[in-house]
Amino acid sequence: MSSEVVNPDLTEVRGPSALGGGFKRMLDLVLLLSITEFKRTYFGTALGYLWSVARPLMIFAVLLEVFTHVFRLGSSVPHYPVLLLFNIVLFGFFSESTTTAVTSIVGQEGIVRKTQFPRIVIPLSVVVTALINLGLNMIVVFAFILGFGIWPMWSWLLFPLVIVLLFVFSTAVSMIVASLYPRFRDIGIIWGVFSTALFYATPVLYPIEKAPPGLRSVISLNPITPLLGVARKLVIDPDAPGPRSPVAGGVSHLLGAMAIYAAVCLLAVWVFNREAPRIAEQL
Repeated sequence: MSSEVVNPDLTEVRGPSALGGGFKRMLDLVLLLSITEFKRTYFGTALGYLWSVARPLMIFAVLLEVFTHVFRLGSSVPHYPVLLLFNIVLFGFFSESTTTAVTSIVGQEGIVRKTQFPRIVIPLSVVVTALINLGLNMIVVFAFILGFGIWPMWSWLLFPLVIVLLFVFSTAVSMIVASLYPRFRDIGIIWGVFSTALFYATPVLYPIEKAPPGLRSVISLNPITPLLGVARKLVIDPDAPGPRSPVAGGVSHLLGAMAIYAAVCLLAVWVFNREAPRIAEQL
């Protein structure tokens, strides 16, 4: 009597997904990791949490000196010192969150290998940590704004919407670079160069109307450009040209920036969902 050996078909076993474990568990982990990372960053330093405010202020002091006394830009832009500090803090949030997110998953290799650990928690917690720093920085920024004689306006109530949009975009970019880095380590170098170039291609040091006409159309397609423009108009100068102004490229360029914004967010979801189950294999 002969027995037949049946070889069952092998099926692929996918690793933990981006949200593995449930939405509420994911939010709890994000909050836990964010607060832990924020405390760890400044643990043992002389100034402690004050460094989160001191860093942008030191950058602001250097750039203000350069752009007011060397390039003479400050005299031609209303409230330029406040605008410069405002832009540095807002763009600094994007830069800090995305740059830190690049190596965040690799840096948390121990917990990434845990079963059913939601992968998205790591880059999202990095952005939330940067958001905590942004909140502390904004206290100082608004103190400067009031000190320079800009009185509160009803439009300040709309400013949190800008923060939400910047948070979503920063999270999307963080998800992309964080999920690709374990497989493509060149992402770290590439993003370091690209984020520096993006700093100068965003109206941080200068308002959009002061950009060369030939570059203005390119700069206005940057998704961060209209966010800074709206923030400036809501908080600092209601008479400043908005994103729909011809100076900023008009409605067509605004729609282009919005399309790029949406495309980056959709790409982030697709890339992270594709890479999340196999991240542990790449570590």
